[in-house]
Amino acid sequence: MRDETSPDGHTGPGEPVGVGPWQGPWPEDPRYDPELLAHGDRRNVVDRYRYWRVEAVVADLDRRRHPFHVAIENWAHDLNIGTVVRTANAFLAEEVHVVGRRRWNRRGAMVTDRYQHLRHHATVDDLLSFCRGRDLPVVGVDNLPGSVPLETVALPRRCLLLFGQEGPGLSPAAREAAALVVSIAQYGSTRSLNAGVAAGIAMHAWVRAHAGPPPG
Repeated sequence: MRDETSPDGHTGPGEPVGVGPWQGPWPEDPRYDPELLAHGDRRNVVDRYRYWRVEAVVADLDRRRHPFHVAIENWAHDLNIGTVVRTANAFLAEEVHVVGRRRWNRRGAMVTDRYQHLRHHATVDDLLSFCRGRDLPVVGVDNLPGSVPLETVALPRRCLLLFGQEGPGLSPAAREAAALVVSIAQYGSTRSLNAGVAAGIAMHAWVRAHAGPPPG
């Protein structure tokens, strides 16, 4: 059975993740997976989804997804995309969009891509067409001249947060596409934040503005 946390099924020295085989009579709820009940659930999921089938988890998440989308450009196999997907799953984004190359390194996603809706766009224009069809304003996130501090702006409830390739940041086409570009305050010597970190900060800013408390 595929582990979703680490290759050896552990999070630390001697500590297995998740739960073992189900003890007692098996539940009749169709959301439960017989294989997980029999062998245990070592996946990277919260406790409320232990032993659930993947499709049952996705269906439950779909009832509560937040109305923001996340997009990241992928012109040179950006290693941050997996982190962005994992964070988007944590904050329950509606969809994650990969712009440019279709293939990306999934290791950083920690298998959360099974539970997160993903969409590919070959070009920025394709992404813009999608956004126009769903009335999603594009908010670029990059430390560019003229950008608005994220700490002072109210992100739209329905929007798409767009991040550039690690290193060069937003491409010229992405900059032109954005209705608003926001920057994240920095105080040290580094020129820019890691794209995966920046995505997490921006998503959390959206959650603080628009989301209620998470389920118990």
